[in-house]
Amino acid sequence: MTEYLRSIELLAPAKTAAIGRDAILHGADAVYIGGPSFGARHNASNSIRDIANLVAHAHRFHAHIFVTLNTILHDSELAAARQLVHDCYNAGVDALIVQDMGLLELDLPPIDLHASTQCDIRTPEKARFLASVGFSQIVLARELTIKEIAAVRAAVPADTVIEHFIHGALCVAYSGQCYISHAHTGRSANRGDCSQACRLPYTLTDAQGRVVAYDKHLLSVKDNNQSDNLRALIAAGVRSFKIEGRYKDSAYVKNITGHYRQLLDHILEERSDLARASSGQTRLLFTPDPDKTFHRGATDYFSNGRKADIGAFDTPTFVGLELGTVTQIGDQWFEIEANSDLANSDGLNYLYKREVVGLQANVVERKGQTPDGALWRIYPNEAMHTLPGLRIGIAISRNRDHAWEQALNKKSAERRIAVSAAFNETTEGFSLTLQDENGCIANASVAFDKQPAQHPAEAESGLREQLDRFGNSDFKLNTLTIAWSQPWFVPSSLANRLRRDAVEQLEAVRLANHVRLPRKAAVQPPAQYPEEALSYLANVYNRAARDFYAKHGVKLIAEAYEQHEEAGEVSLMITRHCIRYSLSLCPKQAKGIVGVQGQVRAEPMSLVNGSEKLTLKFDCKACEMHVMGKIKKHILKTPPPSAVPITFHPRR
Repeated sequence: MTEYLRSIELLAPAKTAAIGRDAILHGADAVYIGGPSFGARHNASNSIRDIANLVAHAHRFHAHIFVTLNTILHDSELAAARQLVHDCYNAGVDALIVQDMGLLELDLPPIDLHASTQCDIRTPEKARFLASVGFSQIVLARELTIKEIAAVRAAVPADTVIEHFIHGALCVAYSGQCYISHAHTGRSANRGDCSQACRLPYTLTDAQGRVVAYDKHLLSVKDNNQSDNLRALIAAGVRSFKIEGRYKDSAYVKNITGHYRQLLDHILEERSDLARASSGQTRLLFTPDPDKTFHRGATDYFSNGRKADIGAFDTPTFVGLELGTVTQIGDQWFEIEANSDLANSDGLNYLYKREVVGLQANVVERKGQTPDGALWRIYPNEAMHTLPGLRIGIAISRNRDHAWEQALNKKSAERRIAVSAAFNETTEGFSLTLQDENGCIANASVAFDKQPAQHPAEAESGLREQLDRFGNSDFKLNTLTIAWSQPWFVPSSLANRLRRDAVEQLEAVRLANHVRLPRKAAVQPPAQYPEEALSYLANVYNRAARDFYAKHGVKLIAEAYEQHEEAGEVSLMITRHCIRYSLSLCPKQAKGIVGVQGQVRAEPMSLVNGSEKLTLKFDCKACEMHVMGKIKKHILKTPPPSAVPITFHPRR
């Protein structure tokens, strides 16, 4: 079995370098983070200096740092993108996550490349092609079933790592296949500036104009949670388990990384054929709970087949966990029978007329015990008369657990690399040898005029105590052997010096032994792309990308949607989520039902939000929904970034 198939990687997001360090401390084997530009999260950028500092921290644990360079690029940006790649390489970055195939035509340093989920990797043929042109790791579409993931794994070379999202927000469209934001606002999702039209409320009407659903968030889906599917995903061939969230705060990253670290560690304890992709053992100082941080409800999406309840139709906000119901209301307070303890400053909410009403608990008082929990009196920060619809019997949820969040704001994890130590007597004095869990070895020695210990029985125990003080280093002592001809007097200062010198040497050896994978070589002759013609859905935005596809056998190449050549109505979103299915209006659902079969047809429907109207068309053969529309006239009249002729460095 190759090392690629043995290593299990937990990949965490980072909005900032500080959050990246938190992710590593809480168990991440790798972190992905945006650089100063060209990342698909416009407001999550970081300087090269900050990334270099994060790289140095990560490599101490043999963890990896991946930088997202996953927007599509126009011609005038190629030179800057090339320079950014060189800057990342010089900063020690382990890999780049990219979407634009034009990058593969540039003269780049030998940095490892990963194919972003923005590449829309849904088929074995597409995955096999990307593996053949130099991608060592491919991020699959979130919509794939476990069976489909296994088919992709079987189609690619053994040294290709399969990466898959296991937690976080879900884009309702196939990644890279959504243009609503650009069509309506000029802000391109493929350029890192999505306006999130999918989280807006819409009214759904049928082909006759009748209202089917009123003011619902029909394109908003619940958040991804694959906690129960990790073993099945491993069996299907996934080796990199990715958490979404480059806009999320530190508490989210700590909590979700810690949660999956524990789940994966349990699996690794059962599987001697699998190993963690980085070094060290994480000890959490809190209890992870995915329900405590922002989510829109949980779904495993299509992992185990299509389900009807994947939508977050009522609200795209975080309502948290239900606490209980209101039992009494006063002028300045209300009481609830709660299933959990409350704390001052907890964030609470309830649903009123399809809207979430939020409030903060200023002061809470426990008023007594009930058979199902406890009775709590809550004095909100808001005046009672400003809380619409608050009444006896209404359900109250908590979306901010103040006491739990306070625990995360303190020191919440430790990560230590196990070492064995050997203290030896030498001709000149003493030596200390350290060997870590990866087999890295370091030695420190000191000359000393040896003198017999005055208290032989205490000499060894005192020495062990001094050598075990690894303090704030990255290491913890597992075993210590002491080899001497007799108990000697070893001053505490000398033992401490030996330990410090050995630790310093081990840190240097570990950094020297960190492996940064080179760029994977493309197969020769160049592989053929699975299709001979590309529409705007291929997101070809520069001439280098056109050259790439032409070299790989593509004969017709349309411009990216952002070039404004698709002026008529086209698919602005392609999604596996089907509103008809979620509302039990799918023709396939009617099969076998007497009196209904044959009566339900997948006629077009419409989504309406104010003056915006989108047409829904249903491809029942592919089991996909297309959201149709046109680019707005004022955006159509605004030219895209100029594709001016430039001198760029092609790949040699």
